[in-house]
Amino acid sequence: MDPITSSSGKALWSATVGFFVGFAAVALFGPSANRFQQVMGLGPLALGFLVAVPSLSGSLLRIPFSAWVDTTGGRKPFLVLLSLSVVGMVGLTLVARFLYPAHLSLASYPLLMALGVLSGCGIATFSVGISQVSYWFPQRKQGRALAIFAGVGNVAPGIFLLLVPFALRKFGLAWSYVAWLCILATGTVFYALFGRSSPYFQLLKKGLAPVDARARAHALGQDLFPTGNLKDSLRISARVWRTWALVWIYFTTFGGFMALTAWLPIYWTSFFGVSVEHALMLTAVFSIVASLIRVAGGVLSDQLQEGGENTAILALLIALVGALVMTSSEKFELSVPGEILMAFGMGICNAAVFKIVPQAVPQAVGGAAGWVGGFGAFGGFVIPPVMAFAVRNLGAAGYAIGFITFIFLTLFSLSMAWILKYARETVPETGTSVEEMLEIQEHR
Repeated sequence: MDPITSSSGKALWSATVGFFVGFAAVALFGPSANRFQQVMGLGPLALGFLVAVPSLSGSLLRIPFSAWVDTTGGRKPFLVLLSLSVVGMVGLTLVARFLYPAHLSLASYPLLMALGVLSGCGIATFSVGISQVSYWFPQRKQGRALAIFAGVGNVAPGIFLLLVPFALRKFGLAWSYVAWLCILATGTVFYALFGRSSPYFQLLKKGLAPVDARARAHALGQDLFPTGNLKDSLRISARVWRTWALVWIYFTTFGGFMALTAWLPIYWTSFFGVSVEHALMLTAVFSIVASLIRVAGGVLSDQLQEGGENTAILALLIALVGALVMTSSEKFELSVPGEILMAFGMGICNAAVFKIVPQAVPQAVGGAAGWVGGFGAFGGFVIPPVMAFAVRNLGAAGYAIGFITFIFLTLFSLSMAWILKYARETVPETGTSVEEMLEIQEHR
């Protein structure tokens, strides 16, 4: 009797649903921050930090939780993160129900920041899911599988942004939070019912020795296997220079994606004076395009020779053109295609990065995915306040000039992608021991 429960297909879609609903709290928190600003009297910089703070926990928690996958599999870390996000969402729902608007003041700012941190935990399921899906699928199919996971999951902010204006207008802030809490809780239950760790971890849990579990899992189609514990996974992957090149690229593209999802509603309303509903629709277009094109980026990465690196270079060039347009544009009709170009470039590059990760660090996929996903997504927290500084110093013109940040980030990322392409190293086999791996890294 086959001791393995679930399959690679079920594992992929359960992780995708879990990651999708992990955005629920953040998707509503960002647009509602404008309402909090009005009653609390927040300045541009304070607002920038408030809308960005979920990205802080959503990025940094990716590092330890992704490495945790290398010790227990993905199921437990995934459920812990979703549960923390539910706690944050419950808190925000209570704030919206009992404190907004009459009892909210500047003194409530730390409370909102703390709840934003908890809500952002759902975003951290990304790197857990990346590791989990990588272990379920053979390497020849990983680009497509990872692109489906990340692409469909990342559609969530765009879809939620399309629904938020209707929900706020129809139900009000408090009941909108109740609805989004139900979405998050339902998705958490769905993952709890269907989400499973890869065959190797299931076999270990059933009492098989690591060597026997590896052999059985390999026969079932698993190609990648962890080396060592959580600390070893982070340590081994941290000593691979390519990990840090990928961190920078992902900081620009996925961190930039998260930053713009939070910043674009402010940009469209403040710079061009469009209504909140139209600003959210324009932001939703950016989010959905960047997410769906990620699937095509994953397929392209699988098809091309040196597909990950070549796809990343092409995507970064597209994003660079978009950033140049956004920086120089003072016309609405020009900024819209600029936004679309940035969405295309960021989405395709995000897929390419995680095509490269399992190839670059196969002996510690969880640790590498944690560093890349964690510090990369940290851009979602860092970039909005940087752009807010331009507004504070330059006034309304700063909303456009602030996009120069992406010009510099993209140029440096292009250099990293070229280095990855032309300085490929031979990577050790996944069966290499921890001691051998560390010795190899020391001599490089």
